[in-house]
Amino acid sequence: MSSPKPTLEAKDFLASRSPQELLSILKEKEIPHQKVLDVLDYEKQLRYLQIELVKLQQWVLKHNKRVAIVFEGRDAAGKGGNIRRFMEHLNPRSSRLVALNVPTSVEKGQWYFQRYIKELPNPGEIVFFDRSWYNRAVVEPVMGFCSDLEYKEFLLQVPEFEHMLYEDGLIIIKFWLSISKEEQLKRFNARNENPLKRWKFSSVDKKGQVFWDTYTHYKEEMFSKTHTSYCPWMIIKTNRKKTARLEAMRYVLSKFDYKGKNDALTTLIPDPNVVMRYYRSTSKID
Repeated sequence: MSSPKPTLEAKDFLASRSPQELLSILKEKEIPHQKVLDVLDYEKQLRYLQIELVKLQQWVLKHNKRVAIVFEGRDAAGKGGNIRRFMEHLNPRSSRLVALNVPTSVEKGQWYFQRYIKELPNPGEIVFFDRSWYNRAVVEPVMGFCSDLEYKEFLLQVPEFEHMLYEDGLIIIKFWLSISKEEQLKRFNARNENPLKRWKFSSVDKKGQVFWDTYTHYKEEMFSKTHTSYCPWMIIKTNRKKTARLEAMRYVLSKFDYKGKNDALTTLIPDPNVVMRYYRSTSKID
């Protein structure tokens, strides 16, 4: 008969006063623990990067900078999860989340960009956009929420709109969170199985898989028309959610020369295999 596999017991947890002590017990009992090591390393790196984000926010406030960070991507790509980790320890007085609902009847009669302009950051503020004016570049034409003329006008206007913001000193960082079709389906199924996340799954989400190729077409059109030197698209591969979160933070931090940056306890250089500028030749997973 084979000997029983070693397991952790309640007394092991009670005897452990730190993750390191628990790891020692795992090693002693020869219990596989690579996943534990990965989680501990992620938590450590996340904490170090969030410390840097707090420093960055203080610098933005002191120097009256205006920073807008746009998160776009297919449904379930991890926009909300990324933003939550970014904002977790920031001062809410000078940071803000923008996640607009469908436009009202009044807003539908306004210039398309108008409802987004009033949400742009004030001096000393960082604003995170969970989806943005780029709804009209992908989601709206795919779902039939805008006319072909409105779509074409948007693509003509958005580079000029962003150039005016750039010239006025507004700093815009545009992220596209890239997810594979297989990983999206996996996350959709996980949402449906979790009563705490089921609210995230909408009728629009359901069509994400059906219209995958149509989304791809409009996404590529958006990149080709709106990727500019002054406001480039940064692609983040997000099949590994935790890695994507850390690398997105590293990219943002790498763009600023804030006080205390040289004292960072972790690298602030993003992994080019995870975060990259959009180019037509880039290998894509979505």
